[in-house]
Amino acid sequence: MTQISQAQARTIIDTAFAKGDALGLKPLSVVVLDAGGHVLAFSRADGAAPGRFAIAHGKAYGAVMLGMAGTAQMKRAEDQAYFMAAVNGVFGGQVVPVPGGVLARHDGAVVGAVGVTGDTSDNDAICAVAGLEAAGLSAEI
Repeated sequence: MTQISQAQARTIIDTAFAKGDALGLKPLSVVVLDAGGHVLAFSRADGAAPGRFAIAHGKAYGAVMLGMAGTAQMKRAEDQAYFMAAVNGVFGGQVVPVPGGVLARHDGAVVGAVGVTGDTSDNDAICAVAGLEAAGLSAEI
């Protein structure tokens, strides 16, 4: 497998929403990107703010474009703020370097990323991991 299928993308989103519901989280928004940073699927739960697409996309986009999950990006931003500021400039301000941007891997290779937003960043990441695992992919948070 070299890419995330539409069926897997739907599984990721549906499972992330179900995990959020089971944990009693705020309404989530979930985006699935391919390895080139292109949107494969997006969904916003009832009650989620409309601006959440940009946040979910920024979390996933940063992960896939840098090959570095949100947790690692946040650490890098804390340690070297100038680097992440420069990266965000290069990518037109589209990178949101916090947990919830999760790399999707298959057999070790990056096949895309998932961005989840709506609750705390750590809870967002938990939902993204649940979705990826349900789709048969490995998650790097």
